[in-house]
Amino acid sequence: MWSLDYAIPSLMILSVIIGHYLSLPRLPIKKNLTFVYLTTVVYLGIALDIIATWADIKYQLFPSWALYFLNSAYFIFFFAIAYAFFMFTEHICFDYTYNFFTSYLAGIPLYVGIVLILVTPWTHGFYYIDSEGYHNGPQYNMLYVIWGLYIILSFLVIINKNAKNVRKREVQILIYSTVILAAGLIMRYIFPWMLLMIIFILVSYIIIFLGFENPDNRLENRTFIFNRIAFREYLMEVKPAKGVEALVFCDRTYSEKLELYGAKQTNQGIYLVQTYLHQKFPKHLVFYFGNGRYVMMKRWWHEVDWAMVCIELKERFLQPWISKDTEIYFSLGMSLIHLENQDMSFETLFRVFEEALAVAETGDEDVIETIDNSRIEKIIRDFEMKRALERAIEKNEVEVFFQPIIEAKTRKMAGVEALARIRDSEGNLISPGLFIPIAERNGKINKMGKQVFKKCCEYSNYPEIRKMGLGFINVNLSPIQFLRRDLTDILNSYIDETGADRDLLHLEITEEAMIDEQLIDRQIDSLTSRGFKFVLDDYGKGYSNMSRLRKSQFINVKLDMSLVWDYCKKPGQILPSEIEAFKKSGFEITAEGIETEEIADIMTELGCTYLQGYFFSKPLPIDEFIEKYKVG
Repeated sequence: MWSLDYAIPSLMILSVIIGHYLSLPRLPIKKNLTFVYLTTVVYLGIALDIIATWADIKYQLFPSWALYFLNSAYFIFFFAIAYAFFMFTEHICFDYTYNFFTSYLAGIPLYVGIVLILVTPWTHGFYYIDSEGYHNGPQYNMLYVIWGLYIILSFLVIINKNAKNVRKREVQILIYSTVILAAGLIMRYIFPWMLLMIIFILVSYIIIFLGFENPDNRLENRTFIFNRIAFREYLMEVKPAKGVEALVFCDRTYSEKLELYGAKQTNQGIYLVQTYLHQKFPKHLVFYFGNGRYVMMKRWWHEVDWAMVCIELKERFLQPWISKDTEIYFSLGMSLIHLENQDMSFETLFRVFEEALAVAETGDEDVIETIDNSRIEKIIRDFEMKRALERAIEKNEVEVFFQPIIEAKTRKMAGVEALARIRDSEGNLISPGLFIPIAERNGKINKMGKQVFKKCCEYSNYPEIRKMGLGFINVNLSPIQFLRRDLTDILNSYIDETGADRDLLHLEITEEAMIDEQLIDRQIDSLTSRGFKFVLDDYGKGYSNMSRLRKSQFINVKLDMSLVWDYCKKPGQILPSEIEAFKKSGFEITAEGIETEEIADIMTELGCTYLQGYFFSKPLPIDEFIEKYKVG
């Protein structure tokens, strides 16, 4: 006789979970729809199992047609449970994409099981009802075959996953869920009268719920608007080819609010804003990015007048946000996204929203800028550049080009400047003016600087380079590199590792690094004590002056090309006086931007020690440089 001791408590637990799930907002995405399907068939399957089992126990009270109906309904939903678990697993592992196998072929075992059940009242193949009640039929073991197939298919899907964004933890969750279902199937086969498999189905369902579908993981505390995790999930299913519309807005002074009001009061203000958005715009999808930043998107079945939304937000943000212990003003910045029929990847679309957030934070406060299709090319280019930068740094593929520095009077090569270069996915060089600022912003400049310096150490030992008799190899240090307290140890370690000549490697720093006088003096003193020599790069663009330079241990000052070109176009007395003062103070002078013989002659007459520019040579890869300037 069957026991309902495990079945009824399982249904009660499942009811509580479903109640919690339905009480909170959910994203209109395919994963959630698949989970709703899974939830429906699991709940109905367990409920029908309880009802059909009770009816079979009390079979004398029911006509045979009623028993056939209840048992057939249960078995159909029982097969559907196996299919639903498989579909959810496939949906996670295959990037939510259309798949012919899962749409049609994977449903064949389910359809076969349904047909067997539907013809059973006449064939008595799967089960039958007689005067003694319910009995298994000769085809009953097809139940284990069909469930076993879906469990095996689930494991195969997990093994062959191709989703780019599925994480290791999510794979583990799917494995645990599937293993528990397999264990439940085995327990059903061994102890069929105990209805133990209901417990295993419930546990597997709870694992999926907690791992993938718990709404609390995608909602802001207290306000129930969606968070950044929810935004990424939703964006993965947005189809740019059908157009994308969104409003991005933020508090421009969020960091200042934290300092002025403190974290507790600022967060209370954010809570008030979120509550307002949740109540004022219930038909919109509102996402909170953190740090006072929001994204509002329309649901696909609603039309939105974004101009009116902007007006309403502006009017509200002009007023203070007030609660018991809070009265706070937020400075509103906004931008619109309006894309039409543009095919793009999820990564590119996400970058569009990041661009819109940056515009909202830094753009004109009185103008709402629109991010449209015309911006996509730049965003794609910037994204590709970032990927190229990361690829070059991680694979040690940052290239070092040498540009000759020419002695002004003899016009012979005195030394070189080492310049970092990276290439895009097609092998084309990317302008340093584009990738250097990105490397400085995302912190990659330190790794890149290490690669460049180490490679310069290695190149300096090449026999072909030694034969050239170079007096120096100038290596650039960015202001961010110069902030590192362990800079001296890092550079020394590469010198020791490669056996390079320390006197040959001169360090170039720009005027931007000289804002903090104490820091620069400390760093320069540390490095010069180890034998390094310094060159000031781009003089004329920044903050340095003659009195400041006289205190620093530079051996060479490089005049920025803008200073050189301006003088050649309109000569004056300032630059000659500065050059004369530099020479009297013991500095050598290098003129950058030498692009014609006329400029070279003028800078030589002014007393510059060295000349550098395209008139003599563009920066060259190390092999081309060696080929062009090799000796003997």
